[in-house]
Amino acid sequence: MNRILIIDDDKELGELIRQSVLDEGIVADCCRCGKEGLRKLQENEYQLVILDVMMPGADGFEILEKLREAYSMPVLMFTCRDDSASKVRGLRNGADDYLTKPFDMAELTARIHSLIRRYTWYGQKEGRPQILHFDGLQIDADARTVTVEGGTFELPRKEFDLLVYCAVNQGKILTKQKIYEEVWGEPYVYDDSNIMAIISRLRKKIEKTPGNPRYIQTIKGIGYRFNKEV
Repeated sequence: MNRILIIDDDKELGELIRQSVLDEGIVADCCRCGKEGLRKLQENEYQLVILDVMMPGADGFEILEKLREAYSMPVLMFTCRDDSASKVRGLRNGADDYLTKPFDMAELTARIHSLIRRYTWYGQKEGRPQILHFDGLQIDADARTVTVEGGTFELPRKEFDLLVYCAVNQGKILTKQKIYEEVWGEPYVYDDSNIMAIISRLRKKIEKTPGNPRYIQTIKGIGYRFNKEV
């Protein structure tokens, strides 16, 4: 059974979410501050973390930063502020999804299922290779690490998922729509800028010459292709 952690100082909301996901076959633990949440992460294994931005003491962004130092499970952030700056800051610092309060509980549970599904899909699908080897690049789908000449490191959730999706489809031309639907697990909403930004960050981390990429190649006007020659 999947287990999630809710870090939100709103006790009533936390309990409502806990009951709602329990009906979906998901166990949830609730914490009312970031410090308690980080302690829970050391004690239990979770498939997803729900993290509120506005909390007493350390805010959600600070907790997200500390969480990402040690954990790679998906993080869904809550905020009462419907502004793009907060959303962009959270996503750039490692959040995987965002909801603005108030929200529909059915939408929340759908997003939780989608994030957990994408998290467990890589490295657990029957017959899927656990380690992908390329010339100068190794991707461990089980440990969720990437190894290049400079060493081994973890990537933020979306970067890793996009890299693996392209790599296991080596040689195939992948449209931006196909990439979005497979990696984000939801209908395409013409979010090309988000895909392009993630590709750009990936290239800076895995390519010797990001301006002349060896692994993820751009197919102008269509999408991308993982180089079949590496």
